[in-house]
Order: sequence, then structure tokens, then C-alpha cells
Amino acid sequence: MIRSGVLPDRISRRHALQRSGLGMSWLACASLLSESSAKEVGDTGRHHQSTADRVLFLFMDGGPSQVDTFDPKPELQEYDGKPFPASIDATQFDQNGKCFGSPFRFQKYGDSGLEISELFPHLSKYADDLCVIRSMKSEFAEHSQACMYLHTGFAAQGRPSMGAWLGYGLGTENEQLPSYVVVHGGLLPIGGPENFSSAFLPAVYSGSIFDSFSGGELVRNITPGVDVSSQRELLNYLNREDQRFLRQQPALSREYQMIESAIKSYETAGKMQTSVPELADFSGESAELLSRYGVDSKDPLTAQYAKECVLARRLLERGVRYVEVTCVKGVRFIAPWDDHDNLEGGHRRNANVVDQPIAALLGDLKDRGLLDRTLVVFAGEFGRTPFAQGGKGRDHNPQGFSIWMAGGGVRGGMAYGATDAFGYRAVENVVSMHDLHATILHALGIDHERLTYRWGGRDFRLTDVHGRVVREVLKQV
Repeated sequence: MIRSGVLPDRISRRHALQRSGLGMSWLACASLLSESSAKEVGDTGRHHQSTADRVLFLFMDGGPSQVDTFDPKPELQEYDGKPFPASIDATQFDQNGKCFGSPFRFQKYGDSGLEISELFPHLSKYADDLCVIRSMKSEFAEHSQACMYLHTGFAAQGRPSMGAWLGYGLGTENEQLPSYVVVHGGLLPIGGPENFSSAFLPAVYSGSIFDSFSGGELVRNITPGVDVSSQRELLNYLNREDQRFLRQQPALSREYQMIESAIKSYETAGKMQTSVPELADFSGESAELLSRYGVDSKDPLTAQYAKECVLARRLLERGVRYVEVTCVKGVRFIAPWDDHDNLEGGHRRNANVVDQPIAALLGDLKDRGLLDRTLVVFAGEFGRTPFAQGGKGRDHNPQGFSIWMAGGGVRGGMAYGATDAFGYRAVENVVSMHDLHATILHALGIDHERLTYRWGGRDFRLTDVHGRVVREVLKQV
């Protein structure tokens, strides 16, 4: 399943047919092959047996504090209000105060005894499904760079998002929907849509942003402006002209690929005109289930995030390969978890918004038999300092922080790795961002060193020249 952009020694079946001179054979096969360029790889082309078919990424924009969520530090509590007893790296705002013990209590949950903060009373019921990685490390302490690094493995614009890489490598399980969907709750991460870009990969693999916030259509202009028969005539005409233009380009050229991607995008958009309205219709969901998510919550932000989670589940069960759920608008003007001033109030607010919906989503996926093959990832772009910024806030901390994963072949009920006694630096079984990406790809059956794309004279990959699979967190290695 080595994917390549323009290497002449890696000609696909599609291009082999075109270049063989069998024009009529190409025309006969076109409708079958156009179903998905990724079908040339397909699930049977994975490098090894997979434990997951799809990914759900719950992005906690702004950076939740590890020592207040999933990494309890008793020694930090003892030093609360005292000078920090270790060296301090440069921080974003250089307003470093004294040790700041967590204002939240931790408790052991489940048969595993996994320790989770009081911030997550609903999620804690699924402790035995969670694999908490307490030793994450990023290289960047500024939001835009750290967000791009988490999404793309690179700190600047111009590289494909992980969702784009998965769509490119495995394709979609549903031709009526994109392979990569971002459920937009009104607040995109810093860096904007570039976090979801396909960059130099074919444009069809970019994240499609579904608006669940404004109250209008999920996708703009999804409703046809003319009657069905007239639209069909128009689309047939456009397809004939597009195919004629495509045949004028040299096979395997960049121009050919760009045009082919554009055609595929138009085809998917046309199919979405029937699939998206049904997707957005929750009338078939029981009132009890919607209430379990929190759709009827008196808190409008919780209700909004609950709707995002219901939509995410509906996308996953319809075969979308990679679904990202963004934070809701309303907690802060940007980066909701970015609590520099009032960590206790801000973290309580954010956790209250996401806790019930995420717990309900995990339970719903389990009940439907989807969690076993869905890899759920809960992560921010970095963590926060164990010492105060000013008096009651925390600054950015990429040196050591926590995320969790569930389902998709991940070992539940465990904590992996460790930070130091104060929760500042990852010191045991350190997991880099490239390691995380390599592990996610591995669960999907992909060897991160072999999923490549040639661009600008070199082969690129999501993990660049880094990354190791963290096999210790996987049931099947």
C-alpha cells in the first residue's frame, strides 16, 4: 500500500489502462474505477492486520491541564503556594508564579482503578475503556504551531492533515460522503482550515467542514437550485466536458491529478445532496438517547456539543474514515481550554460542556458494536504548567501532558508513561507527536514509514523521518 504521487514505477491500474491504448476498455471500466481512487488500495491492501477502521478525534482546543484532568500529582499538592523547586523553561507569557496544586479531587474508577479528575463524572464511568497517555510531548508552546503539529506533524502550513493521510491511504467506506469530516461547533482551532488541509495530496482528501453551529445547512448550498431532471442534464454535460479536458492531460502529470481530484470532489458533492439531509435528520433518534447525550441540556453549550457528538456517531456508522469534533463557540473567544487567568472556573466550564456528550458517545458506540473498530482520540495541542501564571491560571506546557485513546484495539483501563513529580516534564516512556501519529496509523493497518507521497522531488509522510509505534498501548501488536 505504498501510495505515490507521480513516481513512474508505481503506476496504478487506472493509469495502466489509460496508457495501454485500450481506450474502449478504459471507458468500460471508468465507472467502476471512478468509485474511489483509494479503492486501488482498499482495505485488503493494508500493510498488516488492523484493529480499527476509522478514527474519531475529539480536539480539546487550547490545551487542557494534565495535572487537573488525568495526571494526579500529590507532591504538587504539598508544594501548593511554594516556589517551584525545579528549573523552568521559557513560557509563553513569562508570568511564572508559585506551585499551583490542583483545585480538583482525583478518584480511582472502574476495575482498573484509573485515576480521573472530578471534572469528568460521566466519562469516569468508562475508565476501563480509556488508555491515558501521561507522557505526551510536543515541540511547540504557541497555539498555531502546536495545533498544526498535532494535526499534520509539522508546525507550519503546507502539510496534509492526519485525516487527509488516512483518506489517501484507505479511501472511504461510503461513496456518498467525504472520507474526512470536521464537525464544526462554531470555533475552529488557531490556524483555521489549514489544520484540515490535504496540502499536496489530492484535494478530494481535504477535511470537509460540516457546520453544526449556525442552524443552517450542514454544508453550504447543498440543496439543489433546480429540479432533479434539469440538474442531471447539467451534471452529465459537465462530466463529459471534464472528462474531455482530463484526457488532454499527460497521464501521471500533476495537472492530470489535480483535474481528476476536482472531478471526484464534484461527484462527491453531488452525492452529498441526497446523503447530507438524511444525515442531519435526527428524527429517527430516540428522545431517550438524545437526552443521554445532552441535546436537551439547559446549558446551550452542552446541548451544542451534544449535537456535534450525535452527528459524529452518525458519520462514523455511515463509514466516514476520519471524523474530528471541534470545541463549541461561547466558552472563550478562542481556544476554550486556554485558561491563563482562572483555571478552576474555565476548566469546570469546559469539562461540563464535553463530559456528558463524550461519555454518551462512547456508550453509544459500544452499544452499536462500533467502538471495537473505532479509534477514539481525546487530545489538546499541549498541556499546562504546574506552577501558576499570575495567581490562578496556568501557562502553556508542551514538555509533558496527557491525552487518552479508547476503542480500536487500544488497551483500556491503563495509564502509560509518566511526568515528573510535579507533572511538568514527561520522563518515562515519552510519546512524541510523531509517535502518536505512527500508533494511530498502525491501528488502521498502516506502516507509517511506507505511506508516502512524492512531492517536490522527495517522498513525504505524516511522521516525516521520525515516529515509533507505541505497541505497549495496543492489544494487538
